[in-house]
Amino acid sequence: MKKLLSLLCGVLSLFGLSACDQFVIDDLKPGVSTGFEVRDKLGPPGIEWRNEDGSVTWEYTQQPQGTTCYLITVDSRNIVQKVEQVLTETQFARIQPGLNQDQVRRLLGKPAKTQYFQLKNETVWDWLIDNSNGAEPVFFNVYFNPQGQVVRTGRDIEYKGR
Repeated sequence: MKKLLSLLCGVLSLFGLSACDQFVIDDLKPGVSTGFEVRDKLGPPGIEWRNEDGSVTWEYTQQPQGTTCYLITVDSRNIVQKVEQVLTETQFARIQPGLNQDQVRRLLGKPAKTQYFQLKNETVWDWLIDNSNGAEPVFFNVYFNPQGQVVRTGRDIEYKGR
């Protein structure tokens, strides 16, 4: 059954459909799966960060349409150490004033969109987040000053025309 599901997911991925990513993510086991398996199943990461301990963290995001971003950490022996969905309330709480844009990107992954507001002289990064309780899309927002430091966070609901 797993082989059939993997084949189906592979065929769907040819058409740009990522609905099967969750099945692939669930198959990755920290301490067991390898970096080769991750790249084989998910492709190249959106970005790669080298960590001080010799490990590397890969970003796999579904932004701008999806509501997940996985950071997968692989150690120096090419073994998966951590698979983490980072668009969570816990991660949002870690975004504090004074963090820079690189630090925010490492915590939340690539934003769905960025905007610059000239009158306020602010740059805003938005992530589409899970809103399974409602029909309207919800975005987590991080506001940066001209120096690229967080000044505040917020949320927006994108109301559809009625």
